[in-house]
Amino acid sequence: MTLPRDASDTERIEAATPRAVVRRAAIATFVIFATNGFIFASWAARIPAVTETLGLSTGQMGLLLLVGAIGSLCSMPLVGHIAGRIGIVRTVRLGGLLAVVAGGTLAGGLLVHSVLVVAAGLAVFGVGIALWDVGQNIEGADVEHRLGRTIMPQLHAGFSGGAVLGALVGAALSALGVPLPLHLAAIMVAVLVIVALVPRHFLPLAAHETPALSAADNSADDGGSPARADKEPGGALAAWTHPRTLLIGVVVLGATLTEGAGNDWISKGVVDGLGTSEAAGAALFAVFVGAMTIARWFGGAIIDRLGRVTALRLSMVSALVGLAVYALAGTYWISFVGALLWGLGAALTFPMGMSAASDDPRHAAARVSVVSTIGYIAFLAGPPFLGFLGDHVGLRPALLAILAPIAVALVLAGATRKPAS
Repeated sequence: MTLPRDASDTERIEAATPRAVVRRAAIATFVIFATNGFIFASWAARIPAVTETLGLSTGQMGLLLLVGAIGSLCSMPLVGHIAGRIGIVRTVRLGGLLAVVAGGTLAGGLLVHSVLVVAAGLAVFGVGIALWDVGQNIEGADVEHRLGRTIMPQLHAGFSGGAVLGALVGAALSALGVPLPLHLAAIMVAVLVIVALVPRHFLPLAAHETPALSAADNSADDGGSPARADKEPGGALAAWTHPRTLLIGVVVLGATLTEGAGNDWISKGVVDGLGTSEAAGAALFAVFVGAMTIARWFGGAIIDRLGRVTALRLSMVSALVGLAVYALAGTYWISFVGALLWGLGAALTFPMGMSAASDDPRHAAARVSVVSTIGYIAFLAGPPFLGFLGDHVGLRPALLAILAPIAVALVLAGATRKPAS
């Protein structure tokens, strides 16, 4: 392929990247997403054991978990700048290394029954996961751009699948009586190996992470050079003033509130509101998560066929109708239908938001970081707000409050349209 003399560095790099290299990078990114989900769910599945070991109440454990969330929230706005300085490969590896250090700290804190040590471990874990999460989304968006088709939903399906596997492993080890420190140590060894080996297959000389080099230099680059493209005019935090990025962030905020509300409250809602068994509530949660996973796995082809904006609007309509049906249903089986539509609708918006934020590869790292941070705020603030509201009006009626941000996301869906070249 011959490019015109005035072709940009990015176009030359993309044209010089063999398809086999891009496909290998896609597989590596999928593995990193799945590992992220696995480590997160493995920890989450053992939270009851942590609560018992430290002798904490449910409320006290909630405050302890908040330390990790705050660590992520404080570091996410800076990840784009960090990735631009050290590269995506090193960003993901740094995130994984911090997660490993955090796991060791958590294990030590549990062995000595120290809440302060565990809190320190959770803070480091939050920072590590923020670096890892934003880094993997930046790499995923670049791979998607090089492939020329939508794969971000499948990458997030990998995260969901890893989370399911992590939860099952955590539950099995708990049932077998395996001590949590030993469980954490084994996971940290596995994570250390994966983050050391897998990111080496990320895209070489990606436009978002390396200086402009000739095509002949591509094979020598390990993805760790400073960025030359991801420089927002005005400094590292200038992406926070970019109007389209902020609008995409608002759309993603509506989506994460929708997804987070389902993850946290869909099971308890039918148990409290309809008097079903806990098993029936868990089954409804499985329907919600299963619908999300299936929609993410097959959603890329749908997005490519319908277009990002149309797919997003259909998703928001499905989430809006599903949540309303679930919240207002008088029987379990009608709630089942609502949960199914809710899960299908909640699945694709966050991945589409990551793709939209990275439409301009020159500024992908900073803008993905902004959108991720806005979405994470919803995960942090949404569950306590809905729990507080549920104490006053009932949990299922409280969930109707999420209809407002879904409607806003529906109205602003056009912001995700790819700008004209």
